[in-house]
Amino acid sequence: MGDELLKVENLRVHYPVRSGFFNHVTDYVHAVDGVSFTIQKGQSYGVIGESGSGKSTIGQALVGLVEATSGTITYRGKDVTDKRVRKKLKYNKDVQMIFQDSLSSLNPKKKVIDIIGEPLRNFEKLSRKDLKQRVLELLQTVGLDEESLYKYPHQFSGGQRQRIGVARAVATKPKLIIADEPVSALDLSVQAQVLNYMKAIQKKYGVAFLFISHDLGVVHHMCDNLAIMHRGRFVEIGTREDIYQDPLHIYTKRLLAAIPQTDVENRESHRKKRQALEAEYNAQKEDYYDKNGRVYPLEEVTRTHFVALRKE
Repeated sequence: MGDELLKVENLRVHYPVRSGFFNHVTDYVHAVDGVSFTIQKGQSYGVIGESGSGKSTIGQALVGLVEATSGTITYRGKDVTDKRVRKKLKYNKDVQMIFQDSLSSLNPKKKVIDIIGEPLRNFEKLSRKDLKQRVLELLQTVGLDEESLYKYPHQFSGGQRQRIGVARAVATKPKLIIADEPVSALDLSVQAQVLNYMKAIQKKYGVAFLFISHDLGVVHHMCDNLAIMHRGRFVEIGTREDIYQDPLHIYTKRLLAAIPQTDVENRESHRKKRQALEAEYNAQKEDYYDKNGRVYPLEEVTRTHFVALRKE
């Protein structure tokens, strides 16, 4: 398609397990075990799963922080699994990442003007005056003022630091931002602020997002298409309506049931529903996972909806 920005096909990231006196490889951890998806220009795509499901590893593989064991990553029609191709296409300029831990992702010894200005110095030739102006514009985009320029990361709250991370990611005017649990460590009210800034940035710059999270409630208004991940594989993919209104995989149903409810009067019925889903999950595992505990291949349900179910 003409609007295709990034295409991932059969991506695998396996980590060797070594043991014995000679430190031989005896097994592999299948962190990512054959996932495929496509992100369109300006689209928000969500990958959701619990801790350890492999979702963050996908983001790290896309930006080159970990090496893919196999599979292809195609950016604007070019295979960027080769580092030389990435450099030629300026892939590292066009694909940026927002990290989960805002404090450890910001250099504590540098001021904000240097943190946000670093990618600008790497990719653009700007005078000191122009660099300062660009950094100030980026700070204003995420709701921070000029006083923030010369402060250090520890002088900000968690939400403010995450907004600085967003500003740094936007600095190079990327085509895709990979947001790895960007609001998981923040209070609910602050989460809403950061998400709203990200939506505003998407509208202003036309940037696409790969939004990685464990919380289906958080990504509801952020993502057009979703992939639910468990044990290194996708168990269900579809549009927002497919996932929220017609979940078919038992793991997706469990995640949806875990979304906090504001209806306090019916909390007992919500609790019973979660318990019933847990009992259903334990009783019907063989319908969703093979004898080795691996997720079955995805099967088409509709043109936009795919679910990993055992073939009859």
